[in-house]
Amino acid sequence: MELGVFVDRLQSELAVTASSATDEMRAAAERVAAGLDAATRLVLLEALSEAADAITRELAPGSVHVRLRGRDADFVVTPPPVPHAPQQDPAPAAPTEAEPADGPAARINFRPPEALKARIEEAAAQAGVSVNSWLVRTTTAALDRRGGPVPEGSSRNRVVGWAG
Repeated sequence: MELGVFVDRLQSELAVTASSATDEMRAAAERVAAGLDAATRLVLLEALSEAADAITRELAPGSVHVRLRGRDADFVVTPPPVPHAPQQDPAPAAPTEAEPADGPAARINFRPPEALKARIEEAAAQAGVSVNSWLVRTTTAALDRRGGPVPEGSSRNRVVGWAG
């Protein structure tokens, strides 16, 4: 998505608004508009990221991500797995309230044996998701089946969203 089109449009709107002002005020408005380029792009990226997060919560277990390419934004859409596609393992459940989609992501180092890594990659590909998404879903499903702790006020049966 080319953000420059929107930045130019905003600058144009500011110029139109300033056109009824004095020459000095118009010149000041043009200088301000030119200086807003980076700030405008940042605000647009933040808005697109929030929109992608909201869409991801509705699209679960699929996802939408915004990636910066140069000065423009690209969307990466991971569709949910096809329900009738054969899978070797049962489909992992989407996260419950115990794992809020809007919470911060944590990093861990996971070093499986090469053979297990290959199996994980194959299962993720069959499910049509990234390895990270597959690992998060599978871990969540395993913990839910084991009856792991659920924070007070939450439910295992209520799906609230997914950020892959």
